[in-house]
Amino acid sequence: MSRTRRSADATAGRDDRWNRRRVLAGVGVGVTVAFAGCNGVLGQNAPSYEEGTVDVDGEPRSADEMAAAEALADQEIDDGMTPLDSLSLEDHEFVFEDDFRGATVQGTIANDGDDRIQSAEVRTRIYDPDGDQLGRYLDFTGDLESGSTWAFEVVLLESPDEIGGYDVAALGTPS
Repeated sequence: MSRTRRSADATAGRDDRWNRRRVLAGVGVGVTVAFAGCNGVLGQNAPSYEEGTVDVDGEPRSADEMAAAEALADQEIDDGMTPLDSLSLEDHEFVFEDDFRGATVQGTIANDGDDRIQSAEVRTRIYDPDGDQLGRYLDFTGDLESGSTWAFEVVLLESPDEIGGYDVAALGTPS
């Protein structure tokens, strides 16, 4: 075989491999984007957060109070929760409780739909005065009947003097 022929065959082989790599890369990106979209990563099922303000002075917790608050504070989100049209955030506010709970976000959500909601979750993100996120906390309940409301209390572990603001969202799992 001539040198020119081998060179042409080698170039064709490289072009075929390059085309296969392009196709595989394109398919990989397409699958990733489709999967991300199904899971809400691209914002399709992202919760809608409402901002809240913090205007409270309070003393930091003692070591015993912090241990009790840590046992009550929940930070593990349920990935099965999604925004529901029937679930509405009625009100919320930052409240400093003068006991082991300390800094909290309290409010109510309502099931405005016709069906029972299997479980509901309120997520609260906490920010420092510069707008940097300090943490994420939540409260949850089950069996929220149609037309009913639920009063939530989210315990925050940060000291009130560290908190500059928060935002909150309600999510749920339909029956």
